[in-house]
Amino acid sequence: MVQTSRLLTRSLILTLALLELQGASAQEALRPVLGFTPESAARQLELESQYDSHLDADNLEEWMRYIVSKPIYTGSPHNRETAYWMVEQFESWGFEVRLDEYQVLYPTPRIRELKLIEPTSYTAQLREPTLTEDETSGIEEDRLPTFNAYSADGDVTGELVYVNYGIPSDYEELERRGISVEGKIVIARYGGSWRGIKPKVAAEHGAIGCILFSDPRDDGYFQGDVYPKGPYRMEHGVQRGSVQDMPLYPGDPLTPFVGATVDAERYTVEEAPTIMKIPVLPISYADALPLLSAMDGPVAPANWRGALPITYHLGPGPARVRLHLEFNWDLTPAYNLIAVMRGSDFPDEWVVRGNHRDGWAMGAADPTSGMVALMEEARAVGELTRTGWRPKRTIVYAGWDAEEPGLLGSTEWAEHHRDELYEKAVLYINTDGNGRGFLSAGGSHTLERVVNEVAKEVEDPQTGVSVWERSRATRAVSGDPSAQREGDLWIAPLGSGSDYTPFLQHLGIGSLNISFGGESGGGSYHSQFDSFDYYTRFGDPGFSYGVTLAKVAGRLTLRFADADVLPLRMENYTETVDRYVSEVITLADDLRAETIQHNRLVEMDAFRLQADPTQTYNPPTSKDEVPFFNFAPLQNAVERLEDASIDLDRMLGEQLSNGVLSPVRMTEINRILQKIEQAMTDTDGLPGRPWFRHTIYAPGFYTGYGVKTLPGIREAIEQREWHLVEPQMERIAAALDRVTELLRQATGGLVS
Repeated sequence: MVQTSRLLTRSLILTLALLELQGASAQEALRPVLGFTPESAARQLELESQYDSHLDADNLEEWMRYIVSKPIYTGSPHNRETAYWMVEQFESWGFEVRLDEYQVLYPTPRIRELKLIEPTSYTAQLREPTLTEDETSGIEEDRLPTFNAYSADGDVTGELVYVNYGIPSDYEELERRGISVEGKIVIARYGGSWRGIKPKVAAEHGAIGCILFSDPRDDGYFQGDVYPKGPYRMEHGVQRGSVQDMPLYPGDPLTPFVGATVDAERYTVEEAPTIMKIPVLPISYADALPLLSAMDGPVAPANWRGALPITYHLGPGPARVRLHLEFNWDLTPAYNLIAVMRGSDFPDEWVVRGNHRDGWAMGAADPTSGMVALMEEARAVGELTRTGWRPKRTIVYAGWDAEEPGLLGSTEWAEHHRDELYEKAVLYINTDGNGRGFLSAGGSHTLERVVNEVAKEVEDPQTGVSVWERSRATRAVSGDPSAQREGDLWIAPLGSGSDYTPFLQHLGIGSLNISFGGESGGGSYHSQFDSFDYYTRFGDPGFSYGVTLAKVAGRLTLRFADADVLPLRMENYTETVDRYVSEVITLADDLRAETIQHNRLVEMDAFRLQADPTQTYNPPTSKDEVPFFNFAPLQNAVERLEDASIDLDRMLGEQLSNGVLSPVRMTEINRILQKIEQAMTDTDGLPGRPWFRHTIYAPGFYTGYGVKTLPGIREAIEQREWHLVEPQMERIAAALDRVTELLRQATGGLVS
């Protein structure tokens, strides 16, 4: 009797559990998905579940082992070999594949010499060692040395000045101390901004050369054990990288605005404005130590001091160095892999999904970890087609070449196909390097809701919760206000640094950039040690986060490929723009208060100098006062946009959920929505850099990768160019009104 009761109890529990699971399954089937009718949503969720079942981490590991077995920089034999190998892979998965070739300027070093000549002598090694723990570190064939692409040729000798991170505020500090870099060679540590800003600002201040080094405080033993024991940069590791002036324009320096085809008109090297004007060389902290040790002058401020076992001095001198660099200024073929799966219903609407495939050396983390995830996505999509499914919209997978020297492959392709992309592209999704840790997502804020939806559906392999929940938790710890409220987590605005730039900021195509990271160390970045051995120990052992990236990016690709209506949510965008407007108003107010305080201190300094003329103090000069700006036109444009966004989101959501939208009406609305991001661009571009046309997002002129939101206004205020503020405000308000008009057209189509 007791045994029978237990069996009945267990049976009842099991029955209740099954009913609960059935209820959960039914609830899942009814769960709304942005851009889909309920019926379409159920099919889409089932499709994405099938897609997941095809993903295999072993493929990522196998492909990476082959790709990074030899150097893959643009122009290397193995770069070309892997391009044709990828063609074969994508063709076997059912894609139409081609290689689009461009002839791009890719300088490689002929002479690299750095010598300390006073007060002692030292010749920099400029070389990374072979490690027994790293199989490919000893490869000499086709290996590029350590250098900065697009440095100027030069043979210069001068005193050293230490400029900390070499950003504009550092030069203000030097000026306050009466230290000039004119006619000097500066030495700056990596960090604080993108590397190309450092020689740019140095040249603006009259420096004749620039040396960059990775300080162990930022990127070495101060952070933890160095490679090969740990993931941080070892003493002879060097960060290669481009110093092209990309805030002017990315891509081939000789062919701005047009694709670098064989017959394209070109600048000469001397005419190209984005090639650096002074010689620039990256070195290890082992090579930096003798140079910094030989310096004297004032002791560096506390926050300028790194972790080398020396006292950091500013100079100038007595250390004098000779820097001699010469380059081969050759045109090199760049091969973009383009793999197309044509849509069944809307073949002239494109979802473009890209990752670059070139690296500085072996390129395991950057970019191959992202590239193999993209390949596995494409293979799984190919498997889906074997069941008879076909995407409604065309999916274009791209493997960009020549990203590392300055986004060359993607930029030339986007410029070359400008008109076609204007008409057909509905979304660009970018990945680059990938590692263990937390989801990072940035992009157009019309896409914020769909990113949140997808992130809630993908499980984090380390914690078992969704990648959204893990991201929310880490944001809560860091104080991100979006983690403390109900609703969507904010995605980041995009500056530059990867291949989304030409799509978003030049052409106005809605874009996303996604990756995982935060737990991988990163000390191999742009070094010879960005290798298979390093990555499988410290990057993503087992490639579980590579598969997770494929799940997130694959879902986003499939959602846009099959959505009934493009899954944009305008209220997220409007809330974000409203926040940016508040920020620039606060920026102007804060700068006004800071200027008043600064000028008061200048007056006090002048009084002290008048009272005691023997002082040797170098006083700062007063600054012009910040005028008051009328932000009302911009605020009014945001209000109009908000009203239109609420109307469209509400009405479109209702009609999709009720299943009353006809296919014809959906097509009409999609044509309008495809133009939304383009409406945010201005054909004249930003002041002084017309290539950048987006009025909401741009890389900063003095940050390089770092984003400036509402850049026309923000940078005019920051750079005290008061005459530009209100004209830029008018341009942004006009762009917002263009978006508002499109939203009203779409809403009108729903009620007519």
